[in-house]
Amino acid sequence: MDKYEVLSEYFGHSTFREGQEEIIDAILSGRDVLGIMPTGAGKSICYQVPALMLEGITVVVSPLISLMKDQVASLMQSGIKAAYINSSLTFAQYKEVFRRAYTGRYKIIYVAPERLITDEFTAFSKQMKISMVTVDEAHCVSQWGQDFRPGYLKIADYIDSLPSRPIVAAFTATATSEVKEDIIRLLRLQNPFTMTTGFDRKNLYFGVLKPKDKYTALKSILDDKRDKSGIVYCLARKTVEEVCDRLNRDGFAATRYHAGLSEEERHKNQDDFLYDRRTVMVATNAFGMGIDKSNVAYVVHYNMPANLESYYQEAGRAGRDGSRAECILLYSGRDVMVNQYLIEQREENEELTPQMRRKVKENELEKLKKMTYYCTVGKCLREFMLNYFDEDAPSFCGNCSNCERGFEAVDATETAQRIIACIERLGERNLHFGKTMIIDVLRGVENDRIRRFHLDGLSIHGILHKESAARLRAVIDFMLENGYLKTEGEHPVLYTCERAGNIAAGKERITVRVPVENTVYKSVGEESGIDQELFSELKALRMRLAARLHVPAYIIFTDASLKDMCRKRPTNRDELLRVSGVGAVRADKYGKEFCKLIAAYVSRKR
Repeated sequence: MDKYEVLSEYFGHSTFREGQEEIIDAILSGRDVLGIMPTGAGKSICYQVPALMLEGITVVVSPLISLMKDQVASLMQSGIKAAYINSSLTFAQYKEVFRRAYTGRYKIIYVAPERLITDEFTAFSKQMKISMVTVDEAHCVSQWGQDFRPGYLKIADYIDSLPSRPIVAAFTATATSEVKEDIIRLLRLQNPFTMTTGFDRKNLYFGVLKPKDKYTALKSILDDKRDKSGIVYCLARKTVEEVCDRLNRDGFAATRYHAGLSEEERHKNQDDFLYDRRTVMVATNAFGMGIDKSNVAYVVHYNMPANLESYYQEAGRAGRDGSRAECILLYSGRDVMVNQYLIEQREENEELTPQMRRKVKENELEKLKKMTYYCTVGKCLREFMLNYFDEDAPSFCGNCSNCERGFEAVDATETAQRIIACIERLGERNLHFGKTMIIDVLRGVENDRIRRFHLDGLSIHGILHKESAARLRAVIDFMLENGYLKTEGEHPVLYTCERAGNIAAGKERITVRVPVENTVYKSVGEESGIDQELFSELKALRMRLAARLHVPAYIIFTDASLKDMCRKRPTNRDELLRVSGVGAVRADKYGKEFCKLIAAYVSRKR
């Protein structure tokens, strides 16, 4: 079979997505590959299609047990022989996988990085033809990446130990230039074909809310999504526990995941979520990397993460099947301080020199600053995010909270002059403060801290009492982003830059584009053209089959496939094969029951 026949027969697609075909062609020509593709862009197809066409076995290095189980279950449902090797296997299961592998049963074997260099796996690899080594979540090899994993540093040694060098294909969702260089160097990729696909996932709605009460806002978001799967990310384990308990008391089917739970409970809770026994997963960032659950309809960040790489990767776990999904971040200034504290207190990497550790910390603090700008920026959120990843974007996407609310352009020159005067006046007294204190002084707030520093008697105290705190914060954020102000020190205190002198002297005017204030969540609504009654019946049938086969429901058909069935209403195998995501194997396994249901539904509605 050629690549198109493989794509159709096993994966049920008639065309490749952006970047997939070019990567597959490079692999089939024998070249190493580095693919930087956002979550949900179809990275797995890029190595699974050539794995079926190449002679021998493809070894896929994967960081998480859950990812391996998910991928292997999906491949098996598509009629592809695959297996995984990790610590979840019993000794007997471990031996059985090797026995079958020696007989040539598997085309794809997933393995944890730490297992690569064991004597048994090394011996096996030297006796079998390893045609390709695929490194998933390749950013884990880099100490500049957000998920550095020392075991990844051994991958290159494993490859070098093989009798003949296989093709090496590395994939990640996000990578800065430093991380990209690390991946190529540390995995010893040879003249790799590099493909960076667009980061823009148009099916995702991005929103930032600044609510007074985060839990009330969260409940409002989830109220109309009780039958949908979603993830709520929290910074701290304690917050996970509190939010999960409150959601359950309010009637939501929620479960939890964080590193403080026993391994047994983590696995149980994860399975409850994957198998749709629980619709809401409340978790720290310990959950999710590699989770291939296709029907996640929303991701809510209860707290702001430390960098845009993490946020984009975590938010990108929504809408993996291409269905419309929401990514909402609940922001507060306290999130910035908590993240800064965590960065300062993070356990040092002993493998780095003191100079490198200092540079890593400075890099993390700079990333935190960019993340904060995203939450407070006065322009399209999608534009800001794509620009961060060095991608051009229009200034209006129409699918984020800022674009939805609209903007107003305000001449902020006089406000900026007052902000500069306040910072410099306090600096003359050797007093330096962050945004909140500067805003309080300008607005004339009277509290213990203001009185303690005798700031209530200054002429600048209350000079901008008519301005809202949100508007002042927006102007300060604009000035920080554009080099009029800067933050320094262990705590993010404000200082003026040389460029601020032009504003202070009246030589430069600034216009700030400010989003209309809104702290209330508004649902983006259901996709148009979908018969919700038929969709519900198809989901119920899928759930019954999944329970019978002991697999997650989305492994049988994704939500996107069910929605396409609602549009096309197939009543026989040939018509079913024209549905997106339905290949020959799945059509033969499940097609008769789904076509029977659709035929009965159509007849009933006539």
